[in-house]
Amino acid sequence: MHTVLGANGPIGEELAKELYRTFTRDIRLVSRNPAKIHDTDQLVKADLTDPEAAARAVEGSEVAYLTVGLPMDSELWERQFPVMMRNVIDACATYGTKLVFFDNTYMYPGTTTPQTESTRFEPNGRKGRVRAEIANTLLAAMAAGTVDAVICRAPEFYGPGKTKSLTNSLVFDRIKAGKRPFVPVSAKTVRSLIWTPDASRAMALIGNTPDAYGQTWHLPVDPHRLTYAELIGVAEAVTGRRIPYTVLPLAVFTVGGRFVGPLGEVEELLPRYRGDNVFDSSAFTKRFPDFAVTSYREGVTEILA
Repeated sequence: MHTVLGANGPIGEELAKELYRTFTRDIRLVSRNPAKIHDTDQLVKADLTDPEAAARAVEGSEVAYLTVGLPMDSELWERQFPVMMRNVIDACATYGTKLVFFDNTYMYPGTTTPQTESTRFEPNGRKGRVRAEIANTLLAAMAAGTVDAVICRAPEFYGPGKTKSLTNSLVFDRIKAGKRPFVPVSAKTVRSLIWTPDASRAMALIGNTPDAYGQTWHLPVDPHRLTYAELIGVAEAVTGRRIPYTVLPLAVFTVGGRFVGPLGEVEELLPRYRGDNVFDSSAFTKRFPDFAVTSYREGVTEILA
């Protein structure tokens, strides 16, 4: 049994599809309101902040994939993510279940230094501190031998379907709707964006590779990074029309955040948009050389075509 904890999001859904396609048909989908993707899927309703519910969700699983996402709300993150992580670790330890944790980069410093699996945690905001806390909680449990686990870390998303990110909502979703895209902070710095189906496929592969456990992996991105100006140029080629854009300076988010909650919630993430964002996934590429990474051109084409 392979169990997806947080099965309703874009990562969880694509993960379930890849597990079914490549590794197993014995899949359990867990969320507050799970829905089947395949006829054979087992559904379990669970609130992972409840230790008994987390234990029921994990029981009988060979591998559990923790892919839970929460709305961009710092207070909610502080209240729920650490509890969920502790409950899932305890459940996996109880039942001898391997744990694959889908992580992000919010705890990394927002500098132009390339990010590798050994980059130190230097969070500059509440959400980053929560992500550092739960990653460190799992790393400590791994080091103590409490749980056999692996961390799969991804940079900002872009992708099809239900993918949610600043890049999708401000740039590609607006282009698809025929609206003028908004570029956060700078159009001239290179971005490291991960195609959400690639993130899920890579996580399924890692979760089914025994020697991949016990460490952190950066999930694969197209190494030929583009700026927002270049990404919009690709969108122009795909749509056959000129696409003017507006750059939103940092001050827009700072001032707007005083009046519009969601703008304030993303402010701590904005330093990474001021300079080049280089997420290094070369270790994954070396270990899994046959993995086909979706290029930015292919991804933009699929979103808009």
